Amino acid sequence: MVGSGKGEPIPGRSINAMSSEDALFSVPENPVVGGEVLPDGRETDDELERVVQWFGGAVSDLENRFSSVMRQSLDEVLDGQRTGRYDVQELEKTEKTYLGTKVEIVCRAEFGIPYGAKLDYLIAGAEVDAKFSLSGKWMIPTEAMGHLCLLMSADDKSSSFDVGMMRIGEDVLAGGKNKDGKRQISSAGRRYIKWLCKDGALQENLLLGLDAEMLSLVMSVPSGQSRVDQLFRCVQGRVIDRNAVLTTGKQLDAPKRVRDSRRRLASEGIVILGHQNDSPHVSRALGLPVADKGTWVAVRLVPALGVDNRRRLTVEGIDYVVAQPGEPPVPAPRIRY
Repeated sequence: MVGSGKGEPIPGRSINAMSSEDALFSVPENPVVGGEVLPDGRETDDELERVVQWFGGAVSDLENRFSSVMRQSLDEVLDGQRTGRYDVQELEKTEKTYLGTKVEIVCRAEFGIPYGAKLDYLIAGAEVDAKFSLSGKWMIPTEAMGHLCLLMSADDKSSSFDVGMMRIGEDVLAGGKNKDGKRQISSAGRRYIKWLCKDGALQENLLLGLDAEMLSLVMSVPSGQSRVDQLFRCVQGRVIDRNAVLTTGKQLDAPKRVRDSRRRLASEGIVILGHQNDSPHVSRALGLPVADKGTWVAVRLVPALGVDNRRRLTVEGIDYVVAQPGEPPVPAPRIRY
């Protein structure tokens, strides 16, 4: 997709919006490929190989970084703290269009990729266009012919994503066109995609993964802070991220919401562990996930009276264990969060 995403033209480039299923491309004057014919019938492509090697060699922790790109892009367009949305199916058509633009922008920032003279990116000296799809069925316009494309897709429900490189040509496109004249990459053509991340692990969308009953218990509570309280009551022993808190409460300042929930839920024995002070020690002692910055793990504790088969935490001389259903609540121990 061509454009800065900031409303100002880039010299020598036109501004077009890249949809989640459709991006506009400029035809390169001189597509660069090699001359040697490979056994599969495609010529060698020095530019393509150079870009693939740049990602593989110059970029560390590639899967996690692309995962962050997808997660940030999805969350920012969903805008849960204002809209309460957590599912891309709730997006308007224009928002899905902008999602492709957002992925392009966030990807550029994450990897420090400069603009190309004509296309979105300049990577290892090669012009590359960005192409994003929610389904992984990229629809390619005629203008894309000859381009190097960074193909990106994300599936929030399955918590997975794909990223690959390809040069678009007649040999990779299906014959049929949609009403806009775009053609899909064919099943046979997909074998020419150079995968950078295939079936990568997308950072989880917590709310989207909750079952309907639990989600209703959380979202049916009228006030924002009370919904956040309910989130920590219902979702325990697993990592809860900042965006889930913001979307649930439809309020800004997730850390403040968490601090308020700690105070409000302490009488029920619920502690909300973070990433600092005593929290990591408590998590490890009880066999819980250890939260990173901007995430939390809630758990209800009870004194370990007569209990000998659960992991223990000692606070001020009293042993505590993770509560089981039916055990009566007692006030939470004092923990330095």
